[in-house]
Amino acid sequence: MSKPKLVVLSGAGISAESGLRTFRDSDGLWEGYNIEDVATPRAWRRDPQLVLDFYNMRRRGVLDAQPNAAHLALAQLQDKYDVRIITQNIDDLHERAGSSYVMHLHGEIFKMRSEHTPHMVYDIRTDIQLGDTAEDGAQLRPHIVWFEEPVPMIEQAIPVMYDADIFLLIGTSLVVYPAAGLVDYVPDEVPKYVIDKSIPPVSRYSNVIPIEKSATEGIIDFVRMLNESEN
Repeated sequence: MSKPKLVVLSGAGISAESGLRTFRDSDGLWEGYNIEDVATPRAWRRDPQLVLDFYNMRRRGVLDAQPNAAHLALAQLQDKYDVRIITQNIDDLHERAGSSYVMHLHGEIFKMRSEHTPHMVYDIRTDIQLGDTAEDGAQLRPHIVWFEEPVPMIEQAIPVMYDADIFLLIGTSLVVYPAAGLVDYVPDEVPKYVIDKSIPPVSRYSNVIPIEKSATEGIIDFVRMLNESEN
């Protein structure tokens, strides 16, 4: 008998409790930087050194971070459920917690790629330097989907949403598109749990169960509700 499919869409709020700041802090800055200066193709063309420095710092920060109780709980749910995590996060905390199916919509901090050949991707745990080149001779850049760039993984994420038996939205404000639009593909009859300290706009969806708490607190309620629904 196959396990029920639990599809999770996670955002920055789940990693914030591991010490990784979200880019939509109240001051509108990400680690003190304007998004336009470090996370757009224009920023890369204008000042690639600044962009590399920024993501090198992010990479070191993720190396120092540890999965929290929410990451770990989702991994443990694999015992009972076919857990499929689609994340907007560029960190690897879901993987380190033990989750086996993780799709990164916006790229991965521990990968780099040719600035000219998107599929020429390499692993990286240290810093990327100006002058570091791919096999095609082009400068290596972070394997990150910047603002104003297409999100190629969206097409692969849509059928995963369609297949959900249970859906969990955790730690995302549903303001970054096209990722926010993925919820539209979850079937109406599927229960949709939402964990966030500030519940995002989900009133147009049916079968929504809001859990207005942080990720690490809300996941406890979520697991309890799943257990109760089985009985």
